Amino acid sequence: MKSTLPELVAALAVAAAACIAPGPACAHGKPQVIIGYEPAIDPFMVSMAEHMFERDMHADVQYKLFNSGPAAMTALASNSLSFMCVIGVPPVVTAIAQGLPLTVVYNQERYLNAAGLVVKPSSGITSVAGLEGKKIAIVAGSQSSFELATFLAEAHVPYDSVQQINMAPPQMRTSWVTGAIDAAIVWDPVFTALRQAGGTVIKTDGDLPRDASSYNLCIANSSWAQAHPRLVHGFLRAMDQGYRMTVQHRGKAVADMARVMGVSVPAARGELAGYELFSGADQTLPKVMGSGSGVPRSATYRTLVNTAKVLQQIGRIQAVPASFQANVSPQYAAFLATH
Repeated sequence: MKSTLPELVAALAVAAAACIAPGPACAHGKPQVIIGYEPAIDPFMVSMAEHMFERDMHADVQYKLFNSGPAAMTALASNSLSFMCVIGVPPVVTAIAQGLPLTVVYNQERYLNAAGLVVKPSSGITSVAGLEGKKIAIVAGSQSSFELATFLAEAHVPYDSVQQINMAPPQMRTSWVTGAIDAAIVWDPVFTALRQAGGTVIKTDGDLPRDASSYNLCIANSSWAQAHPRLVHGFLRAMDQGYRMTVQHRGKAVADMARVMGVSVPAARGELAGYELFSGADQTLPKVMGSGSGVPRSATYRTLVNTAKVLQQIGRIQAVPASFQANVSPQYAAFLATH
């Protein structure tokens, strides 16, 4: 697509304003729902490939691809998206700290070994301590910023002693080949591509504790979600169906993921193995979002808090929000626990 991001945001804003709720102005008499997403091999791609969102929401659904969370935040800030999926925690926390009324409606999965720190053998780096003075590619403001700060702190390496180079994941592949970077913190599919190009993995997201971990989230504008519960429920039902198909018919699901992402089936199968996947029923468990008074103790809520603390320490946000109570919403998925 040749459009610039501002042009895309403007176009989506017009579409969203004209057709965000059911009515005669909507396409075919259906509400228009715009779902943003980042590329990843996971059950969301199955829900999309099998048209589950269209069926379960009874809506005219459009999909918008983003290469990073910070880019998606621009569209969310303009109310151009109904939902944003496959997005990491740091850009969500940053947006919340800036006053955007966002809420997590579905925690898709936890990264285990589908993302992490990979280094070039020629760099001489054999541990996190070896990053000092080296050039490392990250997506500034994304999960990679959080992980870099966390890994450096654990190794007692000053955060500003590393040469951080901000670039989108696709650019990292080129910079890796040209020798412009020594290392990268990135997620699949680029993480696997750099490993296959000879990279050595020093750390993975599986090294992070569950309450300060790396997750892929689906989020929505809090006010929009409250005003459109039927669409939110349909969306979550479709997410759960994608998960169920992945578990029960893995071959078909992986083939769908591979087709949507334009990769081989073996590559898709390998990337999928790097996640801990969550079902719709899992959403109200403590290891995901919890429920009722237990939400602040859930892994998702605690990760928002711990991520905010790190982002404040490295200057990405000015202050840690006083509460994330309005930003974690397992109540929307509660009906799936009984299905």
